[in-house]
Amino acid sequence: MFKTIAIALLTLALGGAGYFAFTQKSAYGNASKEVAALEEKIKEAEKKEEVAAEDLKAAEEALQAIPPLEAKLKELDAVKGALASGTVLKDLEALYAKDKKLSTEKQLGLAGIRMLTNGGKDPSTIEAFNKALEMTDWKGQQKVVCAAQKALAASGEKVKIMSECAADAPADKGGKDGKDPKASKDAKDAKSDKADSHGKKDAHGKDSKGGKPDEKHAVHWDYEGEMGPEHWGKEFPTCGKGKSQAPLNIKGPFEKVRFNVVPDYKPGPLKIINNGHTIQVNVVPGSKIRIDGKAFDLLQYHFHRPSEEHINGKPSAMVIHFVHKNESGELAVLGVLLQEGNENPGIKTLWSYAPPKEGPEVAPDNVAFNPTNLLPREMEFFHYDGSLTTPPCTEKVKFFILKSQVNISKEQITQFPFKMNARPIQALNDRKILTN
Repeated sequence: MFKTIAIALLTLALGGAGYFAFTQKSAYGNASKEVAALEEKIKEAEKKEEVAAEDLKAAEEALQAIPPLEAKLKELDAVKGALASGTVLKDLEALYAKDKKLSTEKQLGLAGIRMLTNGGKDPSTIEAFNKALEMTDWKGQQKVVCAAQKALAASGEKVKIMSECAADAPADKGGKDGKDPKASKDAKDAKSDKADSHGKKDAHGKDSKGGKPDEKHAVHWDYEGEMGPEHWGKEFPTCGKGKSQAPLNIKGPFEKVRFNVVPDYKPGPLKIINNGHTIQVNVVPGSKIRIDGKAFDLLQYHFHRPSEEHINGKPSAMVIHFVHKNESGELAVLGVLLQEGNENPGIKTLWSYAPPKEGPEVAPDNVAFNPTNLLPREMEFFHYDGSLTTPPCTEKVKFFILKSQVNISKEQITQFPFKMNARPIQALNDRKILTN
């Protein structure tokens, strides 16, 4: 009897102990979950504290910038007040009216004075900035392009601003069809104030190998796809509506001229760049060409594959465009057609330093090059008035395409990092092609 009672008590005691242990384990499990939840909330609070600290720091920096901004606004108001009478603007307009061929820099300055005097909404202000954009050689004068685009945007005009014009964009240096920034053609792409190649990707469609659009070229142009030549006119009206566009198919009948083209190129340090549209060589001052006795400074030369110009309907393997500019701001392009043949020693030197991909200008130490090495002996030419062959397709560019072609080997053609970078042939319209 007592044994039975003892067993019963023992059983009850064991059951109670098990129940106590179970309840304690459950309580511990719930407590662990609560602790984990609290730790997660602490982490979230710490993150919010970090964000708040960053926001506070940014706000403090913004507050510190207010005094300098106020000073700049006062300076701007003072300048606008000084020009409010319009006397300076009238005098400047009268002075520039005597200058038949206004430089792009002067045109931009005139636009700036109009904005300060008449305001950004004034039609003459907008017209002046648009004129500056139309006149500029694009990448060759990136500062002009950026200033005009930003001014038009500030005036409420619908204009896409080149990526190179962003506040964090690299400084100018030189780029293709017009020069490009040293840090990356994006440079911007564009150059140390040199003429555009007549040409520059502000921008810019598919990459040189047909890949997806490159962000820095997003608002620019390309040689194929959605930003190809057939679409340039959407963003650059002269490309679509101009009546004196280049390149041309050169065929007779021709009219004779009696003047000559005489190059006077000098050796200088090699400065070469892949600006995303072409391989371009930037030239230091000193090299010139004389056209009917008038001197034009050589700014840069670049390559197209195949040749942009056709002779009797047929393109050459490639073409070199030597871009010149005179004191009046007139552009002249000397074209040297390249035919497949023997290896070209001059191009061999250039290709050995040419970057295979878009990037900064390359200036190897103690390497000099004379552009004369790329010219044929004879200088007989075809001549016509054309345009830049890249956006913005500015017109009134004098083209001189040499009749004698220069050899380039098949291997050297394939080494050129662009399979195709030539604008299609444009309409002749009422123009005449001349020859000497």
